[in-house]
Amino acid sequence: MNKQISLFLILIGLLWSCSNDTIFTKAYRFKDEQWTQTMRPTFTVDIQDTTQLYDFIFTLRSTTDYAYNNLWIFLRTTPPFGKSVREPYEIKMADPNGNWIGKKSGTIVEHQLIFKRRKVPFKGKYKFELEQAITEKQVDELLDISLEVRVSAAK
Repeated sequence: MNKQISLFLILIGLLWSCSNDTIFTKAYRFKDEQWTQTMRPTFTVDIQDTTQLYDFIFTLRSTTDYAYNNLWIFLRTTPPFGKSVREPYEIKMADPNGNWIGKKSGTIVEHQLIFKRRKVPFKGKYKFELEQAITEKQVDELLDISLEVRVSAAK
């Protein structure tokens, strides 16, 4: 019996040590399922450990009525010290045949933009600001966008 309990505790310990520690998660909900060019979802993350590697996961949820196969965004990253950087990124939403990319549940599809195993140079608050970067003044059928930051599982 004691061997079984010891084995169980060892397995629980291994599973616990392999889990990703989420340090931040927040979502921005789009009013009326529309992302206009003036809306700029912003996430501020306080990171105090510069020795860790982090995964930054942006999750965009759309409906299956979304009209395009991708969405271009600008991501402006502002560190606690120094200049901000604004970069374009493409979130692929559907393949050329119109099949959804991502996790689909009913009429909702989750699309992700993932930055794995990133180190931050400074302790403090990092600001991530998103803006839609297509020629339309508003994009319809977008529910929300979220940011999750977690300690990277890979060492």
